[in-house]
Amino acid sequence: MRKEYDFSKGKRGAVLPSAGKTRITIMLDDDVIAFFRARAEAAGGGYQTLINSALRAVAVQSSGKDSEPLTVARLREVLREELHTA
Repeated sequence: MRKEYDFSKGKRGAVLPSAGKTRITIMLDDDVIAFFRARAEAAGGGYQTLINSALRAVAVQSSGKDSEPLTVARLREVLREELHTA
């Protein structure tokens, strides 16, 4: 093992970025996170994957020509519907 290492050209972040994915920071309500974590634990998957699936379902549902764009208000509405059905 060396006494010193040169990290001057090092980069932060994932060593191998995932293709087709972008890392973001998002603020979600605590109860929304708790809901998705509980569902993920029951299903044996990741809560972020479930959130991504819920967002994808809304995006696909509203991707018609005459549909409205996904807004913050609509996203909140969908998340509340998901929480209510659980």
